[in-house]
Amino acid sequence: MGKLLFIPFSVLGGLIGGFIAKKIFDQIWGLIDEEEPPEAKHRDVPLPKIIAAAALQGAIFKGTRAVTDHGSRRAWYSLVGSWPGEDRPEQE
Repeated sequence: MGKLLFIPFSVLGGLIGGFIAKKIFDQIWGLIDEEEPPEAKHRDVPLPKIIAAAALQGAIFKGTRAVTDHGSRRAWYSLVGSWPGEDRPEQE
């Protein structure tokens, strides 16, 4: 039941994390290039530039998501007293 109650808490953390990640990416891309970040839909952009922008954006979003998800789980644990997930990764 606790995991079910955690879902809205986690969604809110994900939304906040996405917002933060977008701001971080925009700041870093601004240091790299004065133009907006290229996307696959843009015709006159070199493929390496599209790949670099996508890789940077992916790394920032994944890292920010991990930090905000773990932070929301720690906050939930502090509030409720139970961890919403596993204690450790499963061994192979």
